[in-house]
Amino acid sequence: MTSGFYMVIPRSLITSRIDFINCFNVIRIMKARIILTSLIIMILFPLMAVSQKGIKAAAIGNRIDITINGRFFTSYLFPENEKYPFFFPVNGPKTGSSVTSMRNGEYPHHSSLFFGCDRVNGGNYWQEGLERGRIVSSGARISEQDSLHVIILDECTWKRPDAPAPIRDFRKITIKAPREGLYQIDFDIRLEMLEDVIIEKTNHSLFSVRMDPDLSVKFGGTMVNAEGGSGEKETFGKSSPWMDCTGKRGDTFEGLAILQHPQNPDYPAPWFTRDYGFFSPTMLYWPSDDKATRLNKGDSVTLRYRVLIHEGNTQTANIAGEFEKYKNSK
Repeated sequence: MTSGFYMVIPRSLITSRIDFINCFNVIRIMKARIILTSLIIMILFPLMAVSQKGIKAAAIGNRIDITINGRFFTSYLFPENEKYPFFFPVNGPKTGSSVTSMRNGEYPHHSSLFFGCDRVNGGNYWQEGLERGRIVSSGARISEQDSLHVIILDECTWKRPDAPAPIRDFRKITIKAPREGLYQIDFDIRLEMLEDVIIEKTNHSLFSVRMDPDLSVKFGGTMVNAEGGSGEKETFGKSSPWMDCTGKRGDTFEGLAILQHPQNPDYPAPWFTRDYGFFSPTMLYWPSDDKATRLNKGDSVTLRYRVLIHEGNTQTANIAGEFEKYKNSK
């Protein structure tokens, strides 16, 4: 009979070894997952970054949102319960804060960046009270978009109760970002007279902007025209190709300029300006007979403006140079 030596291995040791092997396998799987995740991030992150580049538009209900390089820039708003379509906010390229204001306590009928008019055949398409007149969008749409530009088209009818519509307008809005620190909105509008139209002398008229208070002259900002006139005192009623309003925000400057195209009638129109942050190029406050502007049924008027939302002051943003580019555009 052969005798042998047998070693009894404790069950606890066997269990510990199995646990160790299982733990090792878990760690190995976790490492593999981490490596795989890292590879996926390395592949997808540049693609995500690329997808954020450029200009994008999204239609959401009664608004069209615009982002530039992944940052929200502005919305074109055209809801049924507003006086007229308008842009808000209009965010600066540096701070991302709006350079315009909405429902400001001082003259709250100014809605950021907008187009309207008072005293049109007895209607008011500018101030509060929808029953006094409204500019009604038929539904703005995105006509074109790629990484370099977005085009929005809108058709609006000027309506009020118990009166024929005097005007229909057709809007083409082109949004670009020509360079770092500069956003651009081209606002081209053709107004078609549906009736004989009389617009009594009014300062409440046409393309206008209400600046954010912190950029206004009243709170330390600067408002200048192409000739170097500064503030309401030197710019009110003065004809000029453009106007720029800038102010300091933290350690930087931001502002907004409106440029008039030389093809506009009565170019360059005089400006209605206020140190609290409002400016508008309008010939309707200075009619030739000092009473009213008259247009016949079937007449058509085309107005073109460029809005520059910029980092820096008037000089460093080169507003004069930007106007030279604009005046030669078709």
